[in-house]
Order: sequence, then structure tokens, then C-alpha cells
Amino acid sequence: MICTSLWERIRGLLGRPELGPGEALLLDPCKAVHTIGMRYPIDIVFLDADNRVVRIKPAMKPLRNTECRQARRVIEFKAGEAARLGIDVGCTLDWMDGSPV
Repeated sequence: MICTSLWERIRGLLGRPELGPGEALLLDPCKAVHTIGMRYPIDIVFLDADNRVVRIKPAMKPLRNTECRQARRVIEFKAGEAARLGIDVGCTLDWMDGSPV
């Protein structure tokens, strides 16, 4: 799922079921994320303008916030999914059919 409007980005995963394996939420543009109101932890992957991973916040718990000034967009995954997919700082990510890969 891709969130580009202000309201979509503010809402993010709030009120949505936990993401499954291989599923993600892209927030564009985005430099900061909160998990206020969330009921489960999520992996936060910050990307720069070239879609290069500049920071990862794994398994961020509910009621937290984080930011990355270098970021242009953010991908949110189910906790543990970024590591399972082999995503690491320095990787460049691309999209197919609206889904990060």
C-alpha cells in the first residue's frame, strides 16, 4: 500500500490489521514516524531520494516516534520482516506493482 496524501501518511497503519509476510506500507514523502495508537511493533526503513536505505528501526514498539533527516520516504513492515528480506543500510530498494521489493 502506498500513502501519499497527508491524511493517509498520518494514519499509516493505525486501525489496520498487522501486515503479513512480504507486505509493506510506503509513506512518501516522510522523514518521521510514530506508533502512537499501534497495537504491534513494526520495522521502519528510511529511504533517501535514491531509494537507498539510510536507517532501519527494527521492531519499533507502540507509543514511540523516530525520525531521519536524510530520509525522503519510509517503508513500514511487520516486525522482523526487514531482516527476513535481507534489507540493510546501504541497500537500494525498488517497487513492482506498487509494492516495495
